[in-house]
Amino acid sequence: MAFQPTPSDVSVLITTPTTSANSEPHFVTERRITPTWTVMQLKSKLETMTGIPPSSQRLKLKTPGCPDQWVDGDENLIGNWGLRKGCEIEVHDSRPSSARPNFHDLSSVEKYVLPAATYESLPNSVLAWKRHQQLGRFDPNVLSPYESARKQAEKDAEDIGSRGIAVSRRAIILPSSPPHIRRGIIRFVGPVPSIPYPGVETRDADSSALPIWVGIELDEPSGKNDGSVGGKRYFTCPNKTGIFVKPEKVEVGEFPPLGLDELEDETMEEI
Repeated sequence: MAFQPTPSDVSVLITTPTTSANSEPHFVTERRITPTWTVMQLKSKLETMTGIPPSSQRLKLKTPGCPDQWVDGDENLIGNWGLRKGCEIEVHDSRPSSARPNFHDLSSVEKYVLPAATYESLPNSVLAWKRHQQLGRFDPNVLSPYESARKQAEKDAEDIGSRGIAVSRRAIILPSSPPHIRRGIIRFVGPVPSIPYPGVETRDADSSALPIWVGIELDEPSGKNDGSVGGKRYFTCPNKTGIFVKPEKVEVGEFPPLGLDELEDETMEEI
């Protein structure tokens, strides 16, 4: 049965102390307390709020305009301590820190892991809905990862031919707009097994079926590498000037190297 407050109940704050002088209390709640409860009755109710066993609780009553006082005597009535509206009861834990359960450290909590076979058999899961709707891997027309990679390789080869992408040609990386135009020299064109492709073991796959990448040595140190990825080198350039992009992001043309005057202009526009 729900607790029914009476006119004699007093609304007070229940808090727990913090170890930092300027921090808020760890726990704050407002509750109605009956002054005719014994201290032990109150402690029993406070255990459900704070998790501190009654035998380990020390209660400090804070009354506005009055000195703080420790509440003792488990059989005494809590109302004997001058309880009134606006008071605060601070619940202290007398147990040593090592004996207190740490409810914030989840690493030691045993977690339930649903077996994959059990999840596959559930009739009301997201997976079951996808199966019914023939979505994702349940789509009869969906390509396997290796087929998808081969199709991407074919598209990349078409992009390279139509865009005139070749080693030693000047190029910019799209999208580019002044003053942020990254330009450089194409140093590599081909598959890069060091770059992963979803669902495909790229290091062991046939290189002819892998997507194609364009390695560019940039005029500025705005890249991500020195021409190597995953411990394998594909071309050589100063650190932070190398970058690998997809052919669709490359525009070949007569783009002159970035001169010092242009670099100064771009830098001024970015200040």
